[in-house]
Amino acid sequence: MSDTLTVQEQLGAAVHQNSALSKTGLLERVFSRAFNGLVYPQIWEDPDVDMAALEIGPDKHLVCIASGGCNLASYLTKGPASITAVDLSPAHVALNRMKLKAARHLPDHESFYGLFGHANLRGNSDLFDRHIAPHCDDATRAYWTERRGVFGRRIDMFEDGFYRSGMLGRFIGSAHVLARLLGVDLKSYLSCATLDEQAAWFEANLAPALEKPLVKRIVRNRASLIGLGIPPQQYDELAGAADGDMLAVLRERTRALFCDFPLSENYFAWQAVARGYKPEGDGPVPPYLKAENFEALKANAGRAQIHNRSLTDLLGEMPAASKHGYVLLDAQDWMTDRQLNDLWSQITRTAAPGARVIFRTAGVPSILPGRADDAILGRWTYHAEKSAAWTRADRSAIYGGFHLYTLDG
Repeated sequence: MSDTLTVQEQLGAAVHQNSALSKTGLLERVFSRAFNGLVYPQIWEDPDVDMAALEIGPDKHLVCIASGGCNLASYLTKGPASITAVDLSPAHVALNRMKLKAARHLPDHESFYGLFGHANLRGNSDLFDRHIAPHCDDATRAYWTERRGVFGRRIDMFEDGFYRSGMLGRFIGSAHVLARLLGVDLKSYLSCATLDEQAAWFEANLAPALEKPLVKRIVRNRASLIGLGIPPQQYDELAGAADGDMLAVLRERTRALFCDFPLSENYFAWQAVARGYKPEGDGPVPPYLKAENFEALKANAGRAQIHNRSLTDLLGEMPAASKHGYVLLDAQDWMTDRQLNDLWSQITRTAAPGARVIFRTAGVPSILPGRADDAILGRWTYHAEKSAAWTRADRSAIYGGFHLYTLDG
């Protein structure tokens, strides 16, 4: 944590751009307050795309935003020299630290998968108490053992259905309620066996539902997507991808999620529809949950450090030319021009020659041209064709653009 700012103050600095008395300012503060708790039980960026773009090797030192940790844990399976991760949500930090300790100290892949793959099995809390808690730092252990009123301890979420929790989990649950009200049986999608069947299901079920007046009213309310982790600034970026028509953006990206990738390969679709991974345990999962990657994850988990602070501040303390890869997720969509330039100044200072930066945007184009200082951005090369290809390959399908920059020299 920063010596001068509390986490809540850092969140405010990252998100608050308007007066608290304005409608937008109020929404910004609702969003930042939500980050005191768990927002993303699972990250919604495709780590396979990330790993291809980062070209992770044993000599690479990476920096990333942690979020739900599926990305960080997946990168570790490739054996980088180190990963430094940050997040302003104390809950995300506790989740990532616990996940890494679980990889190192649970006895086998079966128990690890039971905790993070099924995430709803009786006995998962006992796994934490016996194998993980003794190795956690005090803050992480306290977070997971703290009681949730009458609902038991926080760690009990892994027995109740962890992927139904957090702001994103509750948002998906609300979407399921809405679907039932509109007569859509989302679970019927899981019987699709081919891409043609998936497309036919979408056209017969979701496409008509998205045209209902109730859906239009909900989608056009800027507060409606806060549950997806989308602050007001990013809502505007999303809508801008279709000349301000948020419903058109939602329709196309929902279609891509349900239709562009085989269900047998797309765990994001499983999360959206089943609110978890395939319960039989034989479906698609993030790389870190695959049995063949468990030993690599266990061996490399000690190479990661997780910090509850801002990325820009932490980079300011790192040596020059010391990092080879940066994963910014979609955080830049929230930033002012000053914040953006402060971040890229530190990235450029700490980047080794050839370093790679990847990020996603709600809109389609990169947000850097015209906003980042030319003296900084001029040292980086943007890979437009590769970025477009990886945008199409991202199975989560919710972002308008994936972007890769490399440092010249």
